[in-house]
Amino acid sequence: MNPVHEGQAARRRGRLLTLEGVDGAGKSTHVDWVSERLRAAGLEVVTTREPGGTPLGERLRELVLHEAMGLETETLLMFAARCEHLRTVIEPALAAGQWVVCDRFTDATYAYQGGGRELGASRIAPLEQWVHAGLQPDRTWLFDVPLEVARERLGRARTPDRFERESDAFFERTRASYHARVAADPARFLVIDGELSIDAIRRLLDADIDRMRHAG
Repeated sequence: MNPVHEGQAARRRGRLLTLEGVDGAGKSTHVDWVSERLRAAGLEVVTTREPGGTPLGERLRELVLHEAMGLETETLLMFAARCEHLRTVIEPALAAGQWVVCDRFTDATYAYQGGGRELGASRIAPLEQWVHAGLQPDRTWLFDVPLEVARERLGRARTPDRFERESDAFFERTRASYHARVAADPARFLVIDGELSIDAIRRLLDADIDRMRHAG
């Protein structure tokens, strides 16, 4: 290979892949599988989550998930954790050509704080613009299930955090906000029926990963 082309290939930017959905949709079941699938294809992968992803972000995560606070405080803490996450983990990985698999990202803030807690998208957009500096996921997989399915799954899970204890109306608003995000940017999203079997979901993810890899 020509040395110039070799250098360009080495600097090729990675991809940011995010998994989203209401609590109980099943997305977290597939995070590690997606990462291993990418590694098997010869890619360098960083697996992370939000809120969290850094030592500071993980401490903020504990506050957000378990401490009572005002809505504005909650939203600002989400973006504080995200700012640290982007600057110290996500952006360096992408610049190095690595693919980043993130369990939740800013779509979750629009859905949970903007929709579920009714802050509104217009209050979140300026924070996104400031913190993201133009960065958006290359692909977002939205795992979607009806409320009753999510509730039944959560009932079998761990002790619920303060989001998982929210009302049915909160979850319906959150789910609707996710779908509004899809409608606003359909090329970025793939909506996945979270009621499908794990194998069926992974076949969909596998096919989508192949499409992205071959798209260059």
